[in-house]
Amino acid sequence: MMVGYIALGNYKLISLQRVDSTQNHAQQMILDGRAVDGTVILADVQTAGRGRHARRWVSSSGNLYASFIFDAVPRDARLAYVAAVAVADVMASFGIECGIKWPNDILINGAKVCGILIEYVGDFAVLGVGINIMSAPEISEYATTYMAKYISVTRDAVMGQLMRALEKWRMADFSQVRDAWMQRALGLGQDVIYRGKCAQMCGINADGALVLRQDGKEILVWGDEIRMNFSKKSGE
Repeated sequence: MMVGYIALGNYKLISLQRVDSTQNHAQQMILDGRAVDGTVILADVQTAGRGRHARRWVSSSGNLYASFIFDAVPRDARLAYVAAVAVADVMASFGIECGIKWPNDILINGAKVCGILIEYVGDFAVLGVGINIMSAPEISEYATTYMAKYISVTRDAVMGQLMRALEKWRMADFSQVRDAWMQRALGLGQDVIYRGKCAQMCGINADGALVLRQDGKEILVWGDEIRMNFSKKSGE
């Protein structure tokens, strides 16, 4: 059920009470020809939220579930870093220190507070952001946390900051995005596992590829092809 619609700055925000997935809703809008750049789907609850690799994203009331529709011609892999830096800025605006686990998971003290999913439909990118605000699900594979554990905050306040931060970093030169991402990146200079072998994580290049050093050679990596040497406690 739709709760409201509002034009805010360069955004067209559609607020829903309950939806299967904000990603699904956004993608259907694109397929129906009803989406424009800057359309945002915000839901109180998702019944079938998902993260990367179709993993289930537990979506209880009180947290933030939003999908942003952006023009994506041409497609740009660097959007993942823009999104990560924007969310990190949101955390900082509330006085919360966080780190970024490549490419765009947001961690507080090693525990995941935010997941980001980017999917493409036609000429659009659909950027999904899920932020644990009032609660966090119990996940066996990694530690989780939520913002209200550290500060008193509302979803609407977080959403407002997120929209502003995304607008700022989407307009920024990627060299600035890259610098901001590198400042918060977890594991820089440390060993990761790439195709079953150890490699040193060096950073990201101007095209958004992860740069690793393995056997004395630089390797460019795209997608989820590395495994960081984190335990469950540290948020793998």
